[in-house]
Amino acid sequence: MENGEFRQSESKEKIVAIYSDFMRRIGQYDELVSTGSRLVVSFQQALGFLGRAPIDKTSTLVERIINAHGSRRVLSYFEAGCANSHDRVQNVSKLHTCHVGLQDYTSKAKEVVDELEFLLGNAASVVQTSKAKGGDDISFNSDSCITSSLQTAKEKDEDISCNLDSCITSIDQERPDVADYASMMAIIYSMVKQDHTMQVRIVSSLNHKSSQGELETYCQMWSLRPFVDDDIMHKAWNLVPGR
Repeated sequence: MENGEFRQSESKEKIVAIYSDFMRRIGQYDELVSTGSRLVVSFQQALGFLGRAPIDKTSTLVERIINAHGSRRVLSYFEAGCANSHDRVQNVSKLHTCHVGLQDYTSKAKEVVDELEFLLGNAASVVQTSKAKGGDDISFNSDSCITSSLQTAKEKDEDISCNLDSCITSIDQERPDVADYASMMAIIYSMVKQDHTMQVRIVSSLNHKSSQGELETYCQMWSLRPFVDDDIMHKAWNLVPGR
């Protein structure tokens, strides 16, 4: 094997190892997202119970029920809004537990996102080294995609997605090279970073005054993950060796 080919093979091995580690962490992040989704739904349910309107005792039907079964116990139950104290205590506790759990979620998810950023930086270094050693497979498009993601990773409230169409089009799914792995990492990182930013904003907005309409929207957004393209994620997983 010629010296140049050996160097390219070495770069390929490095980038594949980094990419595999990167996608393993994506799997961890996805598991965390599912946990967070369940916590948001539970928060909505608990707050919905606590904010439930009392039964309208002026209703003809309710009046008939009270008259037919007007025991002291039934009357006290209606006075309490048809909710016993045990249920209220349980839901207050559930509300607190969910909120603490979501705070813990955002912290753990951030750790994973930071690890993804670190691995993307390693991939960028491999790309630059390969290019410096005469690699002819490093496109300007790859450099641009990686640089864009790294540059904006520390900026808040920014749309950090690069030109996904051009990046994806340039990736060879059958015979991926150093640039292909690095470009895919940059694309995935951009999507995950925006996904996590959305989740942090949702968690910071949750409080006992949140309306059911707000909470329903939060649950849907968390579940839908609008910044994450499922087709791109499928292609990304297909690039993992051995899958």
